[in-house]
Amino acid sequence: MADDKIKGPASYFPSIEKTYGRPIAEWKALVRGRMPARHMELVAMLKADHGMGHGHANAIVAHTLAEQGE
Repeated sequence: MADDKIKGPASYFPSIEKTYGRPIAEWKALVRGRMPARHMELVAMLKADHGMGHGHANAIVAHTLAEQGE
């Protein structure tokens, strides 16, 4: 069913894992290890330190911060 389709930042996760070769849990742990920090600082870290594209980095940061309640 179309209602079962993953939406939001998590919809990027399969592509992120395939492209960068690491599970999402590892990316989230990297983000949590740099907290507290602003959203865009975390995005910039993933882009600069790990060569991640902006959309993928933003998806990981947004999902991680949402889980943290921030």
